[in-house]
Amino acid sequence: MKICSQLFFSIMAGGTLIAIKYEQGTLQILDQLLLPETFVYVDVKDTVDAWNAIKTMKVRGAPAIAIVGCLGLIVELKTRLNDFSTATSVCDFITNQLQYLVTARPTAVNMKEAACKLSLLVKEMSTQKDVTVEQVVTKVTDKVEEMLEKDVADNKSIGKHGANSILQRCNNKPVSVLTHCNTGSLATAGYGTALGIIRSLHEQKRLEHVYCTETRPYNQGSRLTAYEIFHEQMPGTLICDSMVAMLMKSKKISAVVVGADRVVANGDTANKIGTYQLAVVAKYHGIPFYVAAPSTSCDMDLPNGEKIVIEERSPKEITRIKDVPIAPEGINCWNPAFDVTPAELITGGIVTEYGVFSPAELKSKLDAVPNKKRKIEA
Repeated sequence: MKICSQLFFSIMAGGTLIAIKYEQGTLQILDQLLLPETFVYVDVKDTVDAWNAIKTMKVRGAPAIAIVGCLGLIVELKTRLNDFSTATSVCDFITNQLQYLVTARPTAVNMKEAACKLSLLVKEMSTQKDVTVEQVVTKVTDKVEEMLEKDVADNKSIGKHGANSILQRCNNKPVSVLTHCNTGSLATAGYGTALGIIRSLHEQKRLEHVYCTETRPYNQGSRLTAYEIFHEQMPGTLICDSMVAMLMKSKKISAVVVGADRVVANGDTANKIGTYQLAVVAKYHGIPFYVAAPSTSCDMDLPNGEKIVIEERSPKEITRIKDVPIAPEGINCWNPAFDVTPAELITGGIVTEYGVFSPAELKSKLDAVPNKKRKIEA
């Protein structure tokens, strides 16, 4: 089993914000509901804590959802080790808890994929003779800790591939980019996906300016992305969601870069509500539109975006800000948390840890990667 403190310090490298602290079998997450006013870590002691943190959006972002869910399970296994008398009993418990975690938020695919992989692992172990409870827990722990480390490495690869693609289009000149929602260290194990690309541009001294939308109704852009931009001293400006078309008309925007909660076989992409309209306006203005997504966010078993389940959330997210009413009490609300951007609008490409691919070639490229062919089961 790896030394947990090594995981913690590897994530700290680079001075970015840390959303997930996992060390010596304990788990704390940065409560993102309180940002930017308050910077507080809260304990996650078991699977129920992890489920609640995901559901209430104390932690959010597709990669971080999967990591926190699985780490919450690991912490619970450590504290309940003596409750299991056989390997079969602990395997059954792990499988059931993983299925429970998947129900927290349905649109992001990462938790479902992680649950599938770990469930297959424990199913195989349960059939082995003389396997012990401790061996099962150790094996699952190792796999989850690998997820944590791999997410940071994958994000850095995404950052490099995406930045190089944008710079190649712009003859290596400094660029201005627009992003939506939060896709940085706060949404992942570290570094970020779409914001990782922007971070890479900044590290190469090729980021002229980054614009981030407020991302209503939950304000992940103004509360979180702006926080990360300010924290890392990037040249950045916050805008309202309704200002995007005017921004593209008035400023020289080199690219739009967003994240993804799920990318399906034809390249259609589910992301935070408002992404679709950004893609439409970018296409009108001739601005390349990029989606940054690790392969764990790519669900090649769904044929198109019509099959993606879109989570709908409480009307209070629209009618109240910090529980202060901003709309008439009782007004009808429609609050989908995500929308689907059609593949034909993703003109820059889909940036994965393996490279930048057009939506049409994504499936074949991922299928060609060794050990990446997998079936995400319900």
